[in-house]
Amino acid sequence: MIDPAELKRQEYVGRINRVIDYIRDNLAGDLRLDVLARVARFSPFHFHRVFKSVVGETLNDYIRRVRAQRAAGQLIHNPTLSITEIAIGCGYSSPSAFAREFRRHFGVSASQFRRGGQESLVRFRREMEERGAEFVNPLDLGAIRTEMEIEIDVREMAPMHVAYVRHVGAYKEIGKAFQHLMRWAGPRRRLWTPDTRVLAVYHDNPDLTPVERLRAEACITVPEGTKTRGDIGTMTIPGGTFAVAHVEIDESQYAEAWDRLICDWMPRSGYQPDERMCFEMYLNDARKHPEGKHVVEICEPVRPL
Repeated sequence: MIDPAELKRQEYVGRINRVIDYIRDNLAGDLRLDVLARVARFSPFHFHRVFKSVVGETLNDYIRRVRAQRAAGQLIHNPTLSITEIAIGCGYSSPSAFAREFRRHFGVSASQFRRGGQESLVRFRREMEERGAEFVNPLDLGAIRTEMEIEIDVREMAPMHVAYVRHVGAYKEIGKAFQHLMRWAGPRRRLWTPDTRVLAVYHDNPDLTPVERLRAEACITVPEGTKTRGDIGTMTIPGGTFAVAHVEIDESQYAEAWDRLICDWMPRSGYQPDERMCFEMYLNDARKHPEGKHVVEICEPVRPL
């Protein structure tokens, strides 16, 4: 029997997860406290406190950080977007408000950050580490190259409706969220039906986001209308055009596979990333592979450059 306190915690986490989903999908929209409190079904007074207790940041700090980090990623990876377009798309009230907030967060202007390219990310990370922030080890970000079979193509993919468990922290520890999700999915016979897909969705650039703030979801596809409760949520992963890297890799090669797609293939492809969700789709049980390999499709949403 689940402890009543644990049931209450799961319910609170589930409500805050709905708010985080709403912020992600409406970053340029109305994110006032009263609007988000209604999404969470809390009073504004209680919502502000619950959000901080679950997320570890105040609501305002969370929105400011997510907006700044999305803008930084677009400055580096979407060269055809003007700074003003990026500011509007990330929800800033004016170019001047964006300029002030971006400089406050990154220490340089948006134009300087864009000109610096990847070096801007390196500098920001170094400065944050000097202030005590912990980032993913560069060796875990694909810095070492190994022998790898990789096939990349561009394809149209349909939307997927999924049940998810949110994970916050080091991406490599998302297995805990998958264990929790599978304990829910197994009794409901959602595992390994012919149309079931298991995947992980990632939201943050490890070069921009400290380890403790990295956000991801462990997901399994479910029919629309599937009922969940507590900290098991549902969402739809948008379809569209994706660059898809098909790989057979060891557990240690995930970051390298992402790096080969984003840093090696993307600049020469004629495509650029867009703001839909990126994810890994798992196609096998590595324990049953003769070499223990993980067969994975890494899916990055793209649009023409």
